[in-house]
Order: sequence, then C-alpha cells, then structure tokens
Amino acid sequence: MAKKQFSRADRISEQMQRELADIIRTELKDPRVGWVTVTGVDVTRDYSHAKVFYTLMTSSDLDTTQHALERAAGFMRSEVARRIKLFTVPQLHFVYDHSIERGVHMTQLINQVAQDDAASRVDDDNSDAPAQD
Repeated sequence: MAKKQFSRADRISEQMQRELADIIRTELKDPRVGWVTVTGVDVTRDYSHAKVFYTLMTSSDLDTTQHALERAAGFMRSEVARRIKLFTVPQLHFVYDHSIERGVHMTQLINQVAQDDAASRVDDDNSDAPAQD
C-alpha cells in the first residue's frame, strides 16, 4: 500500500491551523474574541496568503469577532513566524465558516422529514384498522 503524499502547502496549512488555534486560545487577550474555533487554513501555493476559516459558539457576535481577528492578524502572523520557521509567513485573512451551521440545518431538515414520515405511517396504520363498534 502506497503512502499518501501531502504537499508542503497542506502540511503548512495543518501546522498553521494548530498554531493559530493555540495563539487565539492562549495569547490573544482581546475580549471581543470569544469562543473561536479554527476549522481550517488554506495557504496559497506561493505561501503569501492564508485564508483562516473559523466558527463561533454564537454567530450573533460575528461582526465584532471578525473585526477583532482582522485587527489582531499582525500579532498572530508574528507569533506564527516565531513558532514555525518559514521563509515567507502568509498574510492572514479570516473567513467565517458557515459549514457547521449548514450541517446543523440539514440535520434538522432530515429529522423533520423522518418525523413527518413516521407520523404519516401511524396515520396510515390507524386508517387501515377496522372500526370498532
């Protein structure tokens, strides 16, 4: 069985995701940044830019958190440079990741269809039963 090959950009993305999550959790002192989870990092082939995908516990603070992350991008970039030895440390661009919300919504829709289906089966079973006098 052959080993799966990962590109250098993939390895850098994974390492940056781990480091940024740790930096946000332990080093970032901005109270506007609450429960942020870094869900992924996409680094360009030339390593000049990185999209940092994140989610929040409550999406009501999205604008405030987005602004705070953008303001702290320089600090986080310098921390990443200190932790990971790279010739070029990418500029950080923060993007809110809607995939978890979409997943929860899809799960709710599936559960609703399953409940509706189960209810219609019960109604069908009751209509097939003979009437009792």
